[in-house]
Amino acid sequence: MSGSNSTVAQRLQKELMDTMMKPTPGITAFPSDADITLWTATIDGPADTPYAGLVFKLSMEFANNYPYSPPTVLFKTPIYHPNVDFSGRICLDILKDKWSAIYNIGTVLLSLQSLLGEPNNSSPLNGQAAELWDKDPAEYKRLVLARHQTPEELDA
Repeated sequence: MSGSNSTVAQRLQKELMDTMMKPTPGITAFPSDADITLWTATIDGPADTPYAGLVFKLSMEFANNYPYSPPTVLFKTPIYHPNVDFSGRICLDILKDKWSAIYNIGTVLLSLQSLLGEPNNSSPLNGQAAELWDKDPAEYKRLVLARHQTPEELDA
């Protein structure tokens, strides 16, 4: 491991310990057995949103200059959302130009969880979802449920 990679590994080890010692309800995150820079996370859909009761699986990949650059985060669970495209890519400012080294895995996942209930409809990746969010909540919820798969279904 080069110097920068061991620094990344140390930071990720610390974040793993923090995640395990102070778990956040509705959020999990663990590195792969083979590579500390590849993580799988889950977030529970927040109550009182179209995502309530649903669980979403995400992948997180950390560059060798983390925490000075954001992780690459993708929804692995198919999701219908204004700020997520059909490949699972996410439009969220803290994962792009508003990233700061003070953020960590927990803050990223909390931000994504709150994005589920409060989409940024002014910069949608899915224009139809952005339109339906305000116009037709029942149809929006129907499309959310039609697209969703449980983590078990994804692994099958």
